[in-house]
Amino acid sequence: MLIFENIKLALSSIRVNKMRSFLTMLGMIIGISSVIAIVSLGDTMRSAIAKEYENVGSTLGYLYINSPDGYYTDDYLFTADDKELVQEAFGDRLTYVGFNSSSKATMKNGRVVKEGNLMGLSENPSEYKKLNIIKGKLFSNLDVENARPFVILEEKDAMELFGSVDVVGRSIRTVIGSETKELTVTGVYRNQDSALMKLLSGSNNNRFTAYVPETLIFPKGSSAWTLYFCVNPAYDVNEVGNQVARYVAKIKNKDISQVMFYSAQQEMGTIDSMMSGLSAVVGAIAAISLVVGGIGIMNIMLVSVTERTREIGIRKALGARTQDILSQFLIESAIISAAGGAVGTALGIGVVAIGGMFVDMAVVVKPQVVILAVAFSAMVGIFFGLYPAAKAAKADPIEALRYE
Repeated sequence: MLIFENIKLALSSIRVNKMRSFLTMLGMIIGISSVIAIVSLGDTMRSAIAKEYENVGSTLGYLYINSPDGYYTDDYLFTADDKELVQEAFGDRLTYVGFNSSSKATMKNGRVVKEGNLMGLSENPSEYKKLNIIKGKLFSNLDVENARPFVILEEKDAMELFGSVDVVGRSIRTVIGSETKELTVTGVYRNQDSALMKLLSGSNNNRFTAYVPETLIFPKGSSAWTLYFCVNPAYDVNEVGNQVARYVAKIKNKDISQVMFYSAQQEMGTIDSMMSGLSAVVGAIAAISLVVGGIGIMNIMLVSVTERTREIGIRKALGARTQDILSQFLIESAIISAAGGAVGTALGIGVVAIGGMFVDMAVVVKPQVVILAVAFSAMVGIFFGLYPAAKAAKADPIEALRYE
């Protein structure tokens, strides 16, 4: 029951010196809130990036041929014939093969004019791009094969061009390069990019991103730097990707070391590792303020011991043991530190939550981080309160009673 008595004494001392106790807690509040905010921000970013890669698809891979001397001739580029050879060689192991081709274009409907990019999709387009079609449908493989003049518009672009999203079957005039074409709208999609991706891409609401059959903007005879493909989920993307790289080296008559293969899985792992390391380093730097806060607690506890020397002498004269005095001041130190940690935790979570609301992102605050932060703050309080508590416990009762 003595521990409860010491807790009461500690709380009583904190209440008597409210302002001093608050200022002592301030270092812990700032330190804990900084650590939680930074670690949670890192976890939120990692979660958002992981979600984006899920949208891209974990089966995606791409490759290009690297020139050792920096000069790129046609034999370093990919053609439609190369794509067909890869498709035939790997059959059902690849669900999509394309070039991720794009073309700057201008779309017109009457007096409304918009500029942006036309993105090409190859056969089995849904395997590569997970478009959220809200009106109409995605074009078919036959549409791609015959280079039919079809287009899929984003919801906001359909509204700006036609004043409605019910535009399937309507036509727009498009200028691709110097050639004018009439494109028929076969579908309307809703942009599912997160706030993070919109921020990173610096997306301009005045520009459009529309999708067309790849053959419309990548006709026979064209060439591309990069070959994109999606691997059947029944196979390992990296294993099949390396097989594609060896095959490409063979048909292009290049050394395998020149064919550079990457997968979405590899990129995600690399980015996640970088974000995790950066979050840990910045969090460790922020944790230095916890040490500063602990030093502040030690300083105040030493002052408190000096001020309460006579009280210590009276308690010892009445029979209090050395360990009783030690636990009294250790508990007081731990309470100040833990209280600062609790307030700092609430502040850190609040800052992250408010920030997430402003950028429209779901924040990630791991319970184990919160528990660890509060426990660590209490440990800091005990560690830095140990010396003042030991000094108080070792005080000579006769000398303490004489202290004025």
